Amino acid sequence: MTNLTNVLVPTSADDAAAAFGDGSGVTVVAGGTIVMPDIKLGRLCPERTLYLGRAGLDRIERSGGMCRIGAATPVSALVDGAPEPLATFAAHVGDREVRGQATIGGNLCAPATATFSRGDLQAPLLTLDARIRSAGSTGERTDSIEDFLAAGPDGRLVLEIEVDEPKRAASASVRRPHAHAYTILAVAAAETAAGIRVAIAGAGPRAVRATSVEQALADGASPEDAGQKALDDVDPQDDAIASGNYRRQVLPALVTRALGDLS
Repeated sequence: MTNLTNVLVPTSADDAAAAFGDGSGVTVVAGGTIVMPDIKLGRLCPERTLYLGRAGLDRIERSGGMCRIGAATPVSALVDGAPEPLATFAAHVGDREVRGQATIGGNLCAPATATFSRGDLQAPLLTLDARIRSAGSTGERTDSIEDFLAAGPDGRLVLEIEVDEPKRAASASVRRPHAHAYTILAVAAAETAAGIRVAIAGAGPRAVRATSVEQALADGASPEDAGQKALDDVDPQDDAIASGNYRRQVLPALVTRALGDLS
């Protein structure tokens, strides 16, 4: 591992975990699409920087109905290499340049801002019931994505994301044309071994699993009726991209569309 003026460059996952420690005073950089603008604008002044570009965490392995994705895998690689609905969501992250640099781990851990939400890939990962392998002060562990998002990424270094191939998958979204596009609202749906899972991105600071929609489907509701339950799961917020009222009007129809495409 190289250490240049407090820039740590691990060459393996084990080195990366050791260098990260408990995360205190460490700024993690992989693609840099979020961190570097913050440093440039003076919003972030790292004490130590951990660069993951040479740690061997940029791979996708698919076998036996399972997909393992290294945390430093570029979003662009997911478009052709990841299962749905993750691949479709990846295809709409930012623009071509952003997708080429941004990583799945960075997107998963992306902090929301006061003006828009980030972390679009959280929604498809929720529908795929992803498992997140991370390292921290207590060593390595694997959490469900719901537990990981609930606890937050602070003090944890994401190493790998694991998902099972779904039986079926679908998505629906409303987007704004822009050089660096942000999602107004997006819905992911997938049928897994445990049943149909639905998640919503863009309604708040992070993606949310739509358990009321899932329960309605399990009880025999039509896609249209199940879609109306989406507002029981989220209370869409205002931001610089769209109003909460607009999102409330659009969301049930988006959920219905995704469920219709799933069936």
